[in-house]
Amino acid sequence: MITIEDFKKLDIKIGKILSAEKIAGADKLLKIVLDIGGEQRQIVSGIALVYLDPSVIVGKQVPVLLNLEPRELRGETSFGMMLCADKGGQPILLSPIEEVPPGSIVK
Repeated sequence: MITIEDFKKLDIKIGKILSAEKIAGADKLLKIVLDIGGEQRQIVSGIALVYLDPSVIVGKQVPVLLNLEPRELRGETSFGMMLCADKGGQPILLSPIEEVPPGSIVK
């Protein structure tokens, strides 16, 4: 169990996917650039086996955890983490029910 104060430490905002491309030599990884409200952020996400054509996710809005330590994956730095649902072991993108401005706070 965590406290509400622990939860408040998470910086989760809505990002709009601007671009997505496969990372050479990595079956599961996509390099994704998001607009998170006046700033662009690159993340690396293990969703390539579900979203075989990365162009289908461009323009989608997704929740992103922003205050996660950067991590190097296959030569690309990930500056956050997209939040996904798990469906039978496969990541499925989450999205607001209606469009919101990029950078909107998730609470």
